[in-house]
Amino acid sequence: MTDLAFNVGSDFSRYYQRIGRQIHELLAPLSTEQIWSRPFPYGNSIGHLLLHVTGNLSYYIGAQVAQNGYVRNRDLEFTDVTRKPKDELLKAFDETLLMVQATIALQSSADWSAPYTAKGEEDAGDRFTIFLRCAAHAYHHVGQIIYLRKEIERQSSKATGV
Repeated sequence: MTDLAFNVGSDFSRYYQRIGRQIHELLAPLSTEQIWSRPFPYGNSIGHLLLHVTGNLSYYIGAQVAQNGYVRNRDLEFTDVTRKPKDELLKAFDETLLMVQATIALQSSADWSAPYTAKGEEDAGDRFTIFLRCAAHAYHHVGQIIYLRKEIERQSSKATGV
């Protein structure tokens, strides 16, 4: 019989890898300028959403579980005007996913049920729940990125007459 902690960790790790692949596929055809554009007068750019997902994982898993010292500035995730190059954003995201996967690999059966609380997740209760919520949160933003990319491409083709 396979160890439940191993299965949980393996499944979470695969899911986070899937999210990483989807982000890369979605951003591949876009320029840095496009990922920072806001195709609607409301909402976020893809760049800001990627900063936000990276910050979310870095805080809830990195700082709180891995104890890596990450200090989050959540507001800056949505207001940063530096417009970092796409490759730099993806590199930071990828490094964060590697940290998440390394942290997952360290979890024992007892660790998954270890108490967990953090600002904004006071009711999480245990580590399993925060890994699950972070995965769901990241995938929620993948959906937004899909929508934004489609609109960016629609506007681009309309502007070029294609």
